[in-house]
Amino acid sequence: MKTNIFIPEKINAGFQNRTDTYTKKLAYVIYFDQKGVLRKESSWNGWRDKSIDNVIHDNIPTSGFVLNKKAGGYSTGWNHRQTYVRVYDPRDFEFEISISNLLYILENTNSIKGKGLEGDFVYGFDGKDLLLIPTSSPDYIEISQFNKILHEKNYVKSKELVIGGTYKSKDNTEYIYMGRFDLKDTKSERVEVKNGNGNYGRTYNYVNHNVNKGKYYFFTTGVREGYDGNKYLSMLTLKSLGDKFIETTSTECVDNYAELFEYLERSTDYSHYDKTKDEHVPFTLDEFKEFVSEKKLDSYSYNRRFTLRTSGYNKEEIHFNNDKKEYYKQGTYISNKGYEEFPIGDIEQVFNKFEPIYKNEYLENGKLYRRVTSW
Repeated sequence: MKTNIFIPEKINAGFQNRTDTYTKKLAYVIYFDQKGVLRKESSWNGWRDKSIDNVIHDNIPTSGFVLNKKAGGYSTGWNHRQTYVRVYDPRDFEFEISISNLLYILENTNSIKGKGLEGDFVYGFDGKDLLLIPTSSPDYIEISQFNKILHEKNYVKSKELVIGGTYKSKDNTEYIYMGRFDLKDTKSERVEVKNGNGNYGRTYNYVNHNVNKGKYYFFTTGVREGYDGNKYLSMLTLKSLGDKFIETTSTECVDNYAELFEYLERSTDYSHYDKTKDEHVPFTLDEFKEFVSEKKLDSYSYNRRFTLRTSGYNKEEIHFNNDKKEYYKQGTYISNKGYEEFPIGDIEQVFNKFEPIYKNEYLENGKLYRRVTSW
């Protein structure tokens, strides 16, 4: 179970009359957050029968919960109802939990026939999803410690931040503080490039303008690999801290701060991208072999192709014949025969014939932003 589960100090139960329940009423349980705000109130009010008084309970460890019956698990046209399990709360109402929650409960405690679930339980919330948490579970201690800090509301203030220090957010994620810098961004503007009569026939382009949003606090969880194979710094930027951080984990500067700062300098949050610095670089043969091998062309039964660049403007689509283990250019479609194939040969012959390139993109500060193989 995740350790950023929120355990509220108070819960609020609204009801509907249900003849298929032991208590003749089914509860929809919501909660007050650490600021005292009632969460999910709108959907709760839309569901409950307002002629039945709601009840507010302290969310303290409580025993006497009983598994009742399965609910849902059917589909009638567009109306699909997931499977849930109804549970009796000893404060005399029933509510529903998910099957995954039930399995977690049974991993950590017993259900005794005629007596119900063994041990004490509290209500928790994973986002909008209600959970019944056994206090005997090993996760409960860590979840409780996290919630104790959360409810104390001793939020980290900006004057307490230390470069390279580590801070825990209210979703139980640890962030490293990188410093306070100007946050760079872009703003898109629609520009008319050709006038016509009235609105009909007008042509527009979208132009990006560089924007400096002023001083922000920069945090990171570390380096991640993007979908394009480049490495980036996972960034969190805040104009003000507010209630984002609930604990100082460490004021010691992390050992890899210098490495993280190098990635920060290569971020478009830190410096704008400068298209005028683009650099077209020829692949080495080894680089090109690695580039093609990552396509895994021999792993698919169709779509065995990739695109390479031969200049800033020209590109070639190369296909792979898995039976012959060779590359080819595809020609026109011939009825009853399929597409023409113009053989090239192996990967080295592709490399020698087309002299492929990639593009390095740089920021205004001169730092390499990323390497691009498709544009």
